[in-house]
Amino acid sequence: MVALLGLTACGSSSTSTDADYIPKPKGYPRIDLPPHRYVTLPPNHPYQFEVNRMARVLPDTFARAEPHWIFIYYPAFQASVQLTYKPVLNNPERLKSMLQDSYKLAGKHKIKATAIREQIQKLPSGLWANVIELEGEVPTQVQFITTDTTTHFLRGALYFNTATANDSLAPVIQYVRQDIIHMLKTLKWRQ
Repeated sequence: MVALLGLTACGSSSTSTDADYIPKPKGYPRIDLPPHRYVTLPPNHPYQFEVNRMARVLPDTFARAEPHWIFIYYPAFQASVQLTYKPVLNNPERLKSMLQDSYKLAGKHKIKATAIREQIQKLPSGLWANVIELEGEVPTQVQFITTDTTTHFLRGALYFNTATANDSLAPVIQYVRQDIIHMLKTLKWRQ
């Protein structure tokens, strides 16, 4: 009987601590973002702009990559901005096809996107850029297209090499988005 009372006392004392348990809110790892500092892209492409110092400029190694396709790789974030450049060759049909392909690639994300926003931005050079932002669990959160309509066409897309949910990546997405906007604002075509 004494043993039974002792077990009951132990059991009731452990349940009282269970009643005090309060679930913790879902948390995300802290991400320390460095200040934005920029350097000019090396001069071996038909375009020039400023990139974040923390990023590395790497050649695109995909089998179908064309000359002047590059990755702006952020090792700290496991993120890349993939840039695809094509000459327009003063051919309106070629430009139309490249624009259609770019919108088709962005449109493929409609299935998973919770929102898609397009912004047309006038750049200091007089060029225009279309910046497309996608929300939700999509593989690319920011894309852009810019062209001078006769000679140069540049498309970019932000990708992460991680399976982390996009809501926890939000500070990094905004950080790289700011770099993309800076890149576009400093963009100059080379002849």
